[in-house]
Amino acid sequence: MTVTDTTPAASPEAGTVEIERTGEHQDIAVLTLRRERKLNALSTHMESVLLDALRGPQVRTSRAVVVTGVPRAFSAGADTGELREMTPEAIADYYRSSGAVYEAFAALPQPTVAALSGYCLGGGLELALAADIRVADPDTVFGLPEVGIGIVPSSGGVTRLVREVGPARTRDLVLRGRRFGAREAYGWGLIGEIAEGGTVREKAVEIAVELAGQPRLAVSVAKQVITAAADAPREAALLLEQLAYAALNWTG
Repeated sequence: MTVTDTTPAASPEAGTVEIERTGEHQDIAVLTLRRERKLNALSTHMESVLLDALRGPQVRTSRAVVVTGVPRAFSAGADTGELREMTPEAIADYYRSSGAVYEAFAALPQPTVAALSGYCLGGGLELALAADIRVADPDTVFGLPEVGIGIVPSSGGVTRLVREVGPARTRDLVLRGRRFGAREAYGWGLIGEIAEGGTVREKAVEIAVELAGQPRLAVSVAKQVITAAADAPREAALLLEQLAYAALNWTG
């Protein structure tokens, strides 16, 4: 199944999101970003198409979700040219519309896996950071270059990167706009696995199948507990764990 925009004015290069159901029970939703000529740059159109896909039945009825791109690029970043022309009011509206896709992806109740290859920059890295688990090709190039063009990452990139690698390394990467590779990302814990030999998509699906085989409610609750624990005081995080355990353990 391919999700596309039906607006007549949409350019052929505006981008699509292909959705495939796979796995033994067809319970894995694989979303492939396809805007190859623009290295999967995330235009507002592309974000809207992805947001529709995340809200659609193919994803909602799945037990795990994989998001991936094309070999040359998971995504080379947001299409910042569009946003440059927006007023502050329009920018605020953007974050309530297509710009909400990053948080929508992070908020999915089922586990998510990002399969990364080629360029994973700017908005592309922010989308990847919203996934629960990240797998990368060894040649993947990461980075948040926004400061170098006079803006800042604004779709959860800074917030999530601080949680993943700490404030000192986040300052280094964001302020300098430094690019880094899969080996560095793996060493920092930013990605969970490096998939050799062009197998990143297959590895991500393999992980998704494993996750889909876990008790559905327990996986969803555990995901929420982990997310909340990153910001909660220790006592509150411990209480949340205990309440989650009690709720899951109760059989009525």
